[in-house]
Parts: sequence; C-alpha cells; structure tokens
Amino acid sequence: MVKRHRIQFPPVNVHELDQDEVYFYLFEGDSKEKIRLHDYDRLFAIPGLYEQVVYERLKCQSPATVAEVLRYSVSQSHQRLNELRVLDLGAGNGMMGEELKKQGISRLVGVDIIPEARAATERDRPGVYDAYYVMDFCNLTASDRSELESWSCDCLVSVAALGFGDIPAQAFLEAFNIIGTDGWVAFNVKETFLNRSDDSGFSQLIRELIFSEYLDLYHLQRYRHRFSIEGEPLYYFALGGKKIADVSASFVESLSLPAD
Repeated sequence: MVKRHRIQFPPVNVHELDQDEVYFYLFEGDSKEKIRLHDYDRLFAIPGLYEQVVYERLKCQSPATVAEVLRYSVSQSHQRLNELRVLDLGAGNGMMGEELKKQGISRLVGVDIIPEARAATERDRPGVYDAYYVMDFCNLTASDRSELESWSCDCLVSVAALGFGDIPAQAFLEAFNIIGTDGWVAFNVKETFLNRSDDSGFSQLIRELIFSEYLDLYHLQRYRHRFSIEGEPLYYFALGGKKIADVSASFVESLSLPAD
C-alpha cells in the first residue's frame, strides 16, 4: 500500500505566481520541505506523492482526456487504436501510458529527460512501456535517433508538459518528425497558448502548426486540466490530428523560436 503523505498548500495568496512556480509543503516528521509542482525529479522520487498532489488534491484529468481525444480522432479513420505504435514524449511516471493501455494501445515507447521519471515508472507501473528512454530531444545523438526510429512509431502523444520550458518547442518538433508520415498526434496546451496575444515560441508553434500543411486537425477540445491550489479551474486545450509531413527547416526558421 502506497504511503499517504502530509502535504500543505501555502496559506498566502499565490495568484501572482506562474503555473510552473506553484509549490506546496511536504512534512516528514519534524521537517518541512518546499517543493514546486514542476520539481519532477523530487516529486517522482517519493512514491505516491505526485499522484496525491496533482491527481487527488488538484483533480488533474489530462491523461484521460488526451487519451480519449486520441481515441476519438483515430475513430474517424480506417485505422484501429490498438494498431498504433505510440511515442509518449515527457512520459513522466507513466500515468499517460497507463491511460493509453486502457484505450487498447499495445505498443508504447516512453521518453523523458530525467532519469527519476523512468525510475518512478519502473517502480510504480512496471510493464506499461515496451521501452523507456532518458533522452534530451534538443540534443539527440545519431544513436538516439536511430534507436527511436527503429520502433517505427506512428503516433506521438505529450501531456501537460508543453510550453512551460519542460519540453521546448524544438524538442516537440524533433519528436513530431520522428513519427511516420500519416501518423497521429495528440497533446494538450494551456488555453492561452492558442491566443495570438501570447507571443511565446511554443504558442507560435502550436498556432502555426494547426494551420499549416504539416498537421490535419481532427479534434480540438477545451477542458479543465486541473484546479489551482486556490481552487480555481485551469483550462487547457486537447488536440488530436494526423501528421501530413515532416516539419521543414524553413518552417522552424519562420517562427523565430528562442534557443531553449
């Protein structure tokens, strides 16, 4: 049985904090530790902590929602969901992989930039992924790329890690180009990333990708990602579509993306 943790959200008003700066306190005996929600290495190292904070207390529903968006998108084609070979970018501790398994996905490859994520998956959800790699998609070696391409993935998913510096735009495009042409793509982004007033690199990428010759959008859904620590709903968009072609170097240059 997974240990229950003593946690406490800060009593002060933290509305001025960005979403990736929010934190909570973890109590162990007489000690008190401050942990940010995006301190994944620390969160994943403690069994059950991430699930208790993000999914139980803050009611995150993104993995289930994005998995359902993928299912619905694929249902509009002649393909079957259980035939897909999925690359899960920013796989974390395997919660998205678990949801994909519920949908019938049989071939699943996870990748994350921190070893703590793979260790947590192996500890808490062994067997969910056929393989789990620790790789930096902004600095893939030829060997890394060859290893990933050997799986012949025809679907890319990424959940709750895009646009906060966790997964830079360049890393997402690298993963997009690794999956085969006519492959499926499903991911989520904070709702403001689709607003033209947001001029961040990732926001530019998503807007241009949706209306480009590289992605055929099948489904776009606004939903509640989770609650803030003040109890306010945080809305995201979940997107499902089909890849038309690899993203070209000229397309990337046209976006003027920052060097992450």
